Amino acid sequence: QVQLIESGGGLVQAGGSLRLSCVASGRTPKQYAMAWFRQAPGKEREFVAGINWSGAVTYYGDSIQGRFTISRDNAKNTVYLRINNLKSEDTAVYFCAAGDYLDISGPQYNYWGQGTQVTVSS
Repeated sequence: QVQLIESGGGLVQAGGSLRLSCVASGRTPKQYAMAWFRQAPGKEREFVAGINWSGAVTYYGDSIQGRFTISRDNAKNTVYLRINNLKSEDTAVYFCAAGDYLDISGPQYNYWGQGTQVTVSS
């Protein structure tokens, strides 16, 4: 089992920046691919970004416009999502996920956090 706890969300003005964190604990979290998804009210869950176990490979969702950066620090069992130039459409609950391999598909990930709310005010 792997437990994931997200933090760093909040209310931010448009144009601002945030760094979300996801701390993993439990069974060898360093070996897992990690990803961030988000879900806005009334919308389906969307893949935002993913990173392989070593941090050498990253994927970003098709709708992500280069304002997002995923990274990880295996010494701290933590994955980060940096979001710059926040826009109102970024308002969503952001979830951290862990899985055996890097993929854009949600069902591939075995473990999920509870999510952290990001609200962007215009």
